[in-house]
Amino acid sequence: MTRVAFVTGGTRGIGRAICERLIADGHKVAAGYSGNEAAAEACAKELGVMVVKGNVGHFEDCQAAVKKVEAELGPIEILVNNAGITRDGMLHKMTYEQWSEVIRVNMDSAFNMTRPVIEGMRERGWGRIVNISSINGQKGQMGQTNYSAAKAGLIGFTKALALENAKKGVTVNVICPGYIDTEMVAAVPENVLAGIIAGIPVGRLGRGEEIADMVSFLAGERAGFVTGATLTLNGGQYMA
Repeated sequence: MTRVAFVTGGTRGIGRAICERLIADGHKVAAGYSGNEAAAEACAKELGVMVVKGNVGHFEDCQAAVKKVEAELGPIEILVNNAGITRDGMLHKMTYEQWSEVIRVNMDSAFNMTRPVIEGMRERGWGRIVNISSINGQKGQMGQTNYSAAKAGLIGFTKALALENAKKGVTVNVICPGYIDTEMVAAVPENVLAGIIAGIPVGRLGRGEEIADMVSFLAGERAGFVTGATLTLNGGQYMA
């Protein structure tokens, strides 16, 4: 069955892989982005998705994005909260802006995007919300108190929201990827990256399409009994 899906941070990396898979599943897909116009244009042209610009850390931007998508494609039935940024630094040297920007984009965004769509999902009796957390939200990571806090917060957000909406046909789940072969990971110094891979039991980085496969299942018709779940996809690096 064709559904309308909105993927935040959907024009690059894991988000783009998710969009590609949802399109292959037959859904109508919109991809949110914040600033990389070239990536957004390429995504729209190559995948045929609707692209919507905005800052997920701002509630007003999210409200406007939802209205645009629903006006063009219809009510949003699948929401993937994927957008995220890093502003790394040890806490004793971290600025307030480094902290607050990551919390806004990685954590506040879950409320900002979900609030405008959740009432419609409840009224229609069907909805799928998939939040993308991180291995570092489960185990913590030196130099990422802001990122780890936000990603851990997504796990708690997911569980509470799942309880609130289970009887309304709306499922809410969270995926915690390990280190995935994306631009963000590629920017890590080569010697550091080698150390990371050495600590992954399967001996490699994950692939965006592997995360997208799990999103595809959770967003589907057959996943109605899966809600409040935390799914770890990290090659065995951290076993929760």
